[in-house]
Amino acid sequence: MTDTRVLMSLLALLPALACGKQAPDPHYQPTESVLEVVAVLRRHIPDDTYRFPPAVDFTGRNVFRASLVRLENLELVHRDALRAGYMDEVISFAKGRSLERLRAFALAAEAYRTSATREGKLEMEALRSASVCDTLEESARIGFDPTRPPQVEALDPPSPTNEEQVMEAFERRLALLEALDEDIEQTHYVYVVQEETERADMARARWFEAVRRLSPDGNVRALADRQRLVVRHRESKNANRHMLALADLYAALAADYVEANPPEGLRFDPPTFQELVEGASRLYEAVANQDGTPEKLEAKQRLEAFLAFTLRVDRGRFTR
Repeated sequence: MTDTRVLMSLLALLPALACGKQAPDPHYQPTESVLEVVAVLRRHIPDDTYRFPPAVDFTGRNVFRASLVRLENLELVHRDALRAGYMDEVISFAKGRSLERLRAFALAAEAYRTSATREGKLEMEALRSASVCDTLEESARIGFDPTRPPQVEALDPPSPTNEEQVMEAFERRLALLEALDEDIEQTHYVYVVQEETERADMARARWFEAVRRLSPDGNVRALADRQRLVVRHRESKNANRHMLALADLYAALAADYVEANPPEGLRFDPPTFQELVEGASRLYEAVANQDGTPEKLEAKQRLEAFLAFTLRVDRGRFTR
């Protein structure tokens, strides 16, 4: 009899349970205020994005990109409430902080100047940040850089085959960044400038690699500049990528050498080839042995493919 009563009670509760709604996880609720976005930005603006990847939010997106999108959505959804302009200063300043970490320096400078027009507590900092972003934008537009976004025009682009012009452009680009050192000391811009310096060095290394076949010492200079990149930015979050790029260059040089000097021929010099093989293998192994890095598997697979190539070369040397 008792079991029957319990069963009847549970059956009576089923409609209520079916109609009830479970409270949504607060993490996945829409952003409700500008201050919520600003609080996230204030937490992550001091992040060292040169040594470590940018933070991500609970959805897995870049926190600076996500904050920018949420600010724009808030402006759209609460258009009437924000019409009075009492949050314009804060919103524009927060947009500037997000945009500069996304390398949209021109847009960031514009957002900072918009914030400064309100003549509030953020005015002086907004103007200083706008000036820094102007210099960063000018630097990013200098030099021959094949990875520059198509919508960003180069400033006085040099001839891609004129080494003197290209080197002058890269030196001017780095000089602009170095001139910011005193103004940005003990601010988050230290990391932004380090990232831009690294990108300038990457563009320079890519240029030497792209034109290495145009001069007799092109291969040597390409190797030297790739090695320079690895040494100068060994603390960067991209250090493994730089090592992989250098290993790939060694592997490409080894393939070029075999193509120009067939293994079965008399011009093939085993020590020269072995030097290139050791350079590539050593770097691939160094990255492949680093547990917990996304480049580990990539380096391992490239090493296996490269070793298969060297075995084919050995068969060509000793097979009649």
